Amino acid sequence: MKFRMIAATSIAMLFTAPAMAEVTVGVSWSNFQEERWKTDEAAIKGALEKLGATYISADAQSSAAKQLTDIEALIANGADALIILAQDSDAIGPAIQKAVDEGIPVVGYDRLIENTNAFYLTFDNKEVGRMQARAVFDAQPTGNYVFIKGSAADPNADFLHSGQLEIVGAAIESGDIKNVGEAYTDGWLPANAQRNMEQILTSNDNAVDAVIASNDGTAGGVVAALAAQGLDGEVPVSGQDGDHAALNRVALGTQTVSVWKDARDLGKTAGTIAFLMASGADISDVPGSTQFSGGPKGVTMTSLFLKPIPVTRDNLDLVVDAGWIAKETLCQGVEAGSVDACD
Repeated sequence: MKFRMIAATSIAMLFTAPAMAEVTVGVSWSNFQEERWKTDEAAIKGALEKLGATYISADAQSSAAKQLTDIEALIANGADALIILAQDSDAIGPAIQKAVDEGIPVVGYDRLIENTNAFYLTFDNKEVGRMQARAVFDAQPTGNYVFIKGSAADPNADFLHSGQLEIVGAAIESGDIKNVGEAYTDGWLPANAQRNMEQILTSNDNAVDAVIASNDGTAGGVVAALAAQGLDGEVPVSGQDGDHAALNRVALGTQTVSVWKDARDLGKTAGTIAFLMASGADISDVPGSTQFSGGPKGVTMTSLFLKPIPVTRDNLDLVVDAGWIAKETLCQGVEAGSVDACD
């Protein structure tokens, strides 16, 4: 299975469909617990506004049952296309099929929905996992490792972990790294990640040398658990999403890497794809799309993968220069002279 990553800026240049009247795009969010979804939403809204389309949305509040009814409500409220951040892609399957049966295009947003009629838009999550593990491994190539994974209901959790193991798997097999604990994080909730990390620390008498956490929310929970034991800043920790709090932790030295997935590009691309398909474009006509069949069920999906960027203390200037985070927010509490981006 092959797929290609492509920059969102180059994709946007290919989208030249004229604005059409009365196109409504419904967005079903799994939750708004994570900082980044508000950024995604603003980008989707901005893209749709420029195209003359209407935005409607619903927040499932981390409930798959609510999301199923949310999607049905968005359809009833006149959505011509749907963008769905799935809480549990299997649980909402009947609502996805209802949309498909009614000829309503579906964009699976950042999380896989294995329905061949749904478009899959995300970043390359296996590569994100590789980037996470590579940064932690570079900082700590031996010792006791912990894996704080994402939600078991989200296929991304296993994509990420698969990529992580591509980097550290050989060291685990050789014995240079010992896996002393791993856990899925229900709902990706930081509080659940913190509890998981606390339990692993207790069971190992705090003998933990590195933590590969699968996003910035779980990384925040991990760092809180480490801080309670005086280990924050001593144990490398990964994350992803470029959350402002996480980037500040990178600057402070309590988080090693946040793999930045520019949500502005993802949201803009999703809004444009949804508009194009609502306006009559076939799913196969989306510029830059490719075929992907690497999900748990092996369903062949028309997909588009954007490029992630690992952000460490060495390249924090990237997120400042891109306008992703203000320097004062990034550098809050950072000792003068300790980080180039904060000087």
